[in-house]
Formats: sequence, C-alpha cells, structure tokens
Amino acid sequence: MLQHSILETLPEDLHRDALSGLQPLRFEHGKVLFRAGDPCQGLPLVLNGIVKVQMTGLSGNSIVLYRMGADDICTLSIGCLMTGDGFRAEAVVEEDAELFMVPRGLFDRLMDQSADFRLGIMESYGRRLNDLMLLVEEVAFRRMDERLEHWLEVRAEKGAITITHQELAVELGTAREVVSRLLKELERKGRLRLARGKIEFIGSFVE
Repeated sequence: MLQHSILETLPEDLHRDALSGLQPLRFEHGKVLFRAGDPCQGLPLVLNGIVKVQMTGLSGNSIVLYRMGADDICTLSIGCLMTGDGFRAEAVVEEDAELFMVPRGLFDRLMDQSADFRLGIMESYGRRLNDLMLLVEEVAFRRMDERLEHWLEVRAEKGAITITHQELAVELGTAREVVSRLLKELERKGRLRLARGKIEFIGSFVE
C-alpha cells in the first residue's frame, strides 16, 4: 500500500481514519495541478514521481521554485491552507506522479488533533523556506554567468544533458536569450558543445 511519512506521525485511530478517506491520484507528465490564482483545495502529498513548482513574473520569465519527489509535501499549499489565499505559482507534473490530496477539512482536523503531524508539517515548511531563501540569495546577489556555470558543473559528470535553452532559462529565472548567449560563450571557450535540445560537457567541465 502506498504511504507517506507525514501520515505515519498520526496516532493509530487518526491514521486509520485519514487513510480511509484518501485514494492515490495519478497524473501524467505535463499535467498542471494548480495555477497562480487558483484557490487551494487541499494538501498534495507526493507518493512517487516528480512535480515542479514554478512562478512566472510580470516580465514573462519563469523560475523553478522547488521540486517535489517521493514523500515530499507541497510547501506552497501549506501556506495557502493556513492563510486562505490563492496560489502564487503553478505546479506541473514533470515525471508521471501519484499523490494523496488531503482535503482542507481533513488537513485542519489533523493539524488540530495531532501534535506530531503539526510538527512534521511545520518542519517541512521550514526546510523548504530555507531552500527558497537560498534561491532568493542566488538570484539577487550572484551573477547569471556564475549561476549558469554552477548549475552546469553540478551536472557535468553526466557527460551530456537533454534540455532546451528555454527550459534552462526557467531553471535559472532569466530570459532564453540570456542563457543562449552565455552558453555560446562557454562553447566558444571549448567548455561544452551545443546541439538541438542538448548540452554536451567537454573541456574544464569534465576535468
């Protein structure tokens, strides 16, 4: 049976009641779980697969805020459930996923009746908030060429990655034209090789 660790924090009777009202929901790659402005219907608990949460600014540029994999909790949904506000970003299924959707009423009940569940939710929220603060620091205080090179260096051991310039721009929160210009400069320096939808690492990236 599919499980999620946050539900394991519940006392036996509450755990049983919670599971009786939850069924795994399956979503295919590309499915939008929620969009900016949508009201929050519940708390997604990811069982497997990957869900990407991203935000689009007034400029039209997007940035990935975080990803949720197996056993993760949607931090944005926690905030929306607590404040009653709508979403400020969107969630898109990046790899076919299964998840539990905990309805608002059940979420409120679990938060009220289980201190361990409440603590687990707040710890998850705190960890993700710390990650988001690091992202803000990166965007605000680090040059784009440095951020791009760091992003590439982390993945250089793969030898090559399949990603478009637009997708990479969303990862970094900038315009596609900026990414294309910086990648071409790295290619000119002999550090990588560009192909359609693919980046091959050579030179100092693989030393």
